[in-house]
Amino acid sequence: MGNLGIYFIFLIPPMILGFIIQHRLKTTVAKQMQVPIANGMTGEQVARMILDHNGLSGVPVNQAQGGPLSDHYDPRHRTVNLSPGVHDGNAVASVAIAAHEVGHAIQHEKAYGPFRVRSTMFPAVAFASQTWMLLLLAGVFLQIAGLAQVAIVLFAVVVLFQLVTLPVEFDASKRAKVQLHSLGLVGGGEEQGVSKVLSAAAMTYVAAALAALSQLAYFALMFLGNRD
Repeated sequence: MGNLGIYFIFLIPPMILGFIIQHRLKTTVAKQMQVPIANGMTGEQVARMILDHNGLSGVPVNQAQGGPLSDHYDPRHRTVNLSPGVHDGNAVASVAIAAHEVGHAIQHEKAYGPFRVRSTMFPAVAFASQTWMLLLLAGVFLQIAGLAQVAIVLFAVVVLFQLVTLPVEFDASKRAKVQLHSLGLVGGGEEQGVSKVLSAAAMTYVAAALAALSQLAYFALMFLGNRD
C-alpha cells in the first residue's frame, strides 16, 4: 500500500468523525438554546450562584470576547468567561455550558489531579504546538531525519495533553450536573437537555484525541518505522 493509501486510512476517517461530532454539538446546542429554563436565570446568574455556593465568590464571571462556543475557564486569571449567548441567555444550553465552565473553577480550587497536570503541561504544549510542524517540514525538505524525529516527539506531547484533557472535561461536566441538581437549578426534563449538551461537547474532545492519536501513529510509521 502506498503512502497515499496509508494517509487516507490514518487521517481521513478521524477527520470525518470530527466533522460529524462537531455538527452534532452545534445542532444540539442550537436546539437547547431554544428551550427556556423554568427559573428564568441566565448563564451568568447560574455560574455566579454555583461559584458562591462553593466558596468561590472571588472568581468573576465575564463575557467572553469570542463568538458561540468561546466559553472557557482561565486558570491563570481564575475567571469564568462565557460567550454572549451563554452569559445572557436563559436557556437549557446556557445553563449547561455555564455550569460546565464553573466545574473547571471548582477543579482548580480543589486541586483536581488531572487539572493540575494539564495546567503544568500547558507551557510545554504551547511551545510544542507552535514548533512541531515547522521542524517536521524542515526535516522532510532538508532530509534531516533527526529533525523529523524531534518533531514527532513534540507532537506526542501535544497528543498527551489532549488525552489528559479528557478526564478534565468529563469531570467538569459531572460536577456541573451535580451542582445544577443539588441547587435545584434545573428540573427533570431540563436535566435531560443539560446531559445532551454536555455529552455532545465531551464527544468533541474524544474525537480530537482520536484524530491526534491517529495522526501521531501515521507520522511515527512514516518517519520512525523505517530507519534503514
